[in-house]
Amino acid sequence: MKRLIKFILCLLLVFVLVVAAGYVVYALLAYHRLEDRLELTVENGETLSAASVGETYTILSYNVGFGAYSADYSFFMDGGTESRAYSQEAVQQNLEGVVEVLQQVDPDFALLQEVDTDSTRSYHVDEAALLRQALPDRASVFAQNYDSPYLFWPLTEPHGKSRSGLLTLSRYSVDSAQRRSLPVESGLRKFLDLDRCYAVLRLPLDNGKTLCLYNVHLSAYTADGTIATEQLQQLFADMQSEYAVGNYVVCGGDFNKDLLGDSSAVFGVSGEDYTWAQSFPEDLIPEGFSLKAPLDADSPVPSCRNADKPYDPQTAFVLTVDGFLISDNVSVVKTGVQDTGFAWSDHNPVWMTFVLQP
Repeated sequence: MKRLIKFILCLLLVFVLVVAAGYVVYALLAYHRLEDRLELTVENGETLSAASVGETYTILSYNVGFGAYSADYSFFMDGGTESRAYSQEAVQQNLEGVVEVLQQVDPDFALLQEVDTDSTRSYHVDEAALLRQALPDRASVFAQNYDSPYLFWPLTEPHGKSRSGLLTLSRYSVDSAQRRSLPVESGLRKFLDLDRCYAVLRLPLDNGKTLCLYNVHLSAYTADGTIATEQLQQLFADMQSEYAVGNYVVCGGDFNKDLLGDSSAVFGVSGEDYTWAQSFPEDLIPEGFSLKAPLDADSPVPSCRNADKPYDPQTAFVLTVDGFLISDNVSVVKTGVQDTGFAWSDHNPVWMTFVLQP
């Protein structure tokens, strides 16, 4: 009997090792990065008018959290419990909340991040299609951020395969759009990091110049801190090249950096145990550009919550990681954070009204 038990245990061990080896091979073979400077398709932009200098426009940026993050949701990678959205119905309900915000604000430009198109974690809901339908009169551009192999963790409910990206909507004509690949971890660490990119949309203006609209979602967790710096350096170099020839630059999104420097001091909950969001390195901002972090000093509203537990406004660690970078030929009228109470995402949408100077 003992020999039989040992034999069975040996067989189980061999089986586990074969499965583990097979998964490693699968992950290695499935890994890929999209090429840099990939031209993107502009949908529904043929009949739209060109934007104008001297006019006031509204832009909104919103990380929609792949449709999973209702206020009671916590995520396993942040120390919480869930690896997927609660259900397909929950994804659709959260997206309905996002749609409500989009239709209420009715922005000229919408920059949306973490929009899934075919992911296990969001029950294969095509979120890009649903969000396009919310503002059907807009030009739209989707840039795939990552297409990660199936993650068999947690074992009880694997996170699965994720295909996600950046969706940009514009009320005005878009000439072209391009996906720029960002630096990510190298070596074996690259298999634990997600592909990263930003989208650049080029909008013709009535003065012959171009509005360059950037939608970004930078890395949050990197073992090598220089990666975050290299991502910003690439972004700034790209923006500088456009500003140098007289174009206008508006960049928005989820920077995964504390744009307020010390959000704990603003919102009153210590971030000592949460080290993922470092202060935005303002010393890297090149001449001719400025950071616009939305903040109402009288009634401050954060743009992001840590998702290690369900949202509690009294105890949750909150901060502002979403905002805008602009060139000096863009004047900001006002910025703000739409307070949704984190009802439909772990982010609140941020917005800005601005004018392109003649």
